[in-house]
Amino acid sequence: MMPTRVKHMEFRHLGRSGLIVSEISYGNWITHGSQVEEDAAKQCVQAALDEGITTFDTADVYAGTRAEEVLGRALKGVRRESLEILTKVYWPTGTGRNDRGLSRKHITESIHGSLRRLQTDYVDLYQAHRFDNETPMEETLKTFDDLVRQGKVLYVGVSEWNADQISRALKIADEMGFDRLVSNQPQYSMLWRVIESEIVPLSEKEGVSQIVFSPIAQGVLTGKYLPGQPPPSGSRATDPSGSNMIARLLNDDVLARVQELKPIAADLGLSMAQLAVAWVLQNPNVASAIVGATRPEQVHDNVKASGVKLDTDVLKKIDDVLGSIVERDPAKTVSPEKRP
Repeated sequence: MMPTRVKHMEFRHLGRSGLIVSEISYGNWITHGSQVEEDAAKQCVQAALDEGITTFDTADVYAGTRAEEVLGRALKGVRRESLEILTKVYWPTGTGRNDRGLSRKHITESIHGSLRRLQTDYVDLYQAHRFDNETPMEETLKTFDDLVRQGKVLYVGVSEWNADQISRALKIADEMGFDRLVSNQPQYSMLWRVIESEIVPLSEKEGVSQIVFSPIAQGVLTGKYLPGQPPPSGSRATDPSGSNMIARLLNDDVLARVQELKPIAADLGLSMAQLAVAWVLQNPNVASAIVGATRPEQVHDNVKASGVKLDTDVLKKIDDVLGSIVERDPAKTVSPEKRP
């Protein structure tokens, strides 16, 4: 049975807020400023705009701050009010001991750097890129709230926080009268479902959305990595900045099962990447799935997942194929014990 498909980008509310985001967003982790030359990066951003993507995700740390600069230049001249620009703070952006974490000092300095690089007066969503075990949560949330009051940040969120950390942040915000978190940015895909048992139920109850990264599992779910064969040249697995995360997926059991998804995608008239992106969007707690690209054609392909509805039979077939290789342990959502 062919899936229902719309011919345009769909949009969803971010959490319980009034902010609306494109259900597929464009992210430039690894690519802009490192893996992809600037002209190609600009072409990918233009492809995203042409396809109706309005939500763009980056972070101060990507490509040593260069990714924000590239995105800022790529979006120059686009009506600012038509975009949702998301960035993050936590990881080191310099050599100083305060150039990291979620202290008032680093957050304040980091947002000013991000605004300068992105060539904008404000960001739509500012996200704590990991949990900082060395800073009182009250300090972090008060600083975020101050940035909201100053108009430099419109909404606040987190990335890769666990359910307990998100719950505590919401409780403090309610007690102190701070702006509440509206989003979490976790890794989520058919192969990595660690948010489903704890984070998603909490988030649904509290009005927090997921903006998910790596829905294609760093390219593994495209089916281009074959069991018993070396990774294709130029792929994520061969890039020094991206290969660490993908390495755990490059075993023959995982790759063989992924190959078994190809007939399911073909029956639906979808590419493997479209099936993977559509799969995460079946979760109603997901507001947007972040896709990256090294070529505009990848953007044009991925966005066709917008509006695709997969029926329960298809979802069951996928579960049956992947079986025990799916990671579901909520304890896998971990932040560093100490700042890096």
